[in-house]
Amino acid sequence: MSIENSDKVTAEHLRLDACLYVRQTSLKQVVNNSESTQRQYALRGRAVALGWEEDRIVVIDSDQGRSGASTAGRDGFQRLVAEVSMGRAGIVLGLEVSRLARNNTDWHRLLEICALSGTLILDEDGLYDPRTFNDRLVLGMKGTMSEALCRSRHKASYADPAVVLRWRPGAVMATAPGRR
Repeated sequence: MSIENSDKVTAEHLRLDACLYVRQTSLKQVVNNSESTQRQYALRGRAVALGWEEDRIVVIDSDQGRSGASTAGRDGFQRLVAEVSMGRAGIVLGLEVSRLARNNTDWHRLLEICALSGTLILDEDGLYDPRTFNDRLVLGMKGTMSEALCRSRHKASYADPAVVLRWRPGAVMATAPGRR
């Protein structure tokens, strides 16, 4: 079944706003990777296909050029969380989960708020209802992978078993089995 015909979207969801969150990590990406920006804005069409009226789609793009590693300085993300918290959002749209938050604390807070308010989440892969176990599980895994990929790009990956952990200078080092 395509997401456009999903039974997850109810009349109550459609009565609320569709919040489209658009973000790229750096200004260089904003300038040099316009295809990603276009794909993010194109998610408006997915909201319309699900039944939202154009005037109910709120685009939040004030975090362009800001890292998702923290919510600090991300007014757009804070606005998104506020809209969901106040029960104004029927759905949150983002190209990838990683556009929303690059750390599990922020991501899981947003998931919990969406679950409590009944707000759906949509990305390029599908439509999710964080109130359901399976959707919450998938979204949680997506968030974990996003954080791991972000950390590996910054040479601090917790996902790579070859990463050596040091608890303090001179302490015993641990590596994954079969690694030297």
